[in-house]
Amino acid sequence: MALSLVAPQPKYTASPLIELSDRAGRERLSDSAVRAFFNIMDKWCVPDAKARILLGGISNGAFYTLKKGQGAVLDEDRIRRISYLVGIFKALNILYSEELADKWITLPNKNRIFGGDAALDYLLRGGLPAFQTLRRLLDARRGGR
Repeated sequence: MALSLVAPQPKYTASPLIELSDRAGRERLSDSAVRAFFNIMDKWCVPDAKARILLGGISNGAFYTLKKGQGAVLDEDRIRRISYLVGIFKALNILYSEELADKWITLPNKNRIFGGDAALDYLLRGGLPAFQTLRRLLDARRGGR
């Protein structure tokens, strides 16, 4: 008699990935992403000119339309940028007290990635690849690696 091995069925299934190239998905996410972005910018005390750069170089008019909450649908790049910023914000608040977490992004940092500059300056110079690197760094610190 042959034994057959059967893998146990998981109790939970992964949530389906959101397809950011799909306008309907972006419409669903945009309002909450915009609110999260501006809440984070307020907590970090980021001036509007720098916040515009973090969004990928958005124009003044489009930026202030978003800030007024007038329901614009974000493109894939902006949703991705905000997603990274939310992850960075969350990781900082896990790692540090609320006060330090909110200041950390603007404090000079001796980590060689930042070269003595603040993490915010690194994000402003490096664009999306810098967002990814900072998120990975903080997630690794959070995980104890």
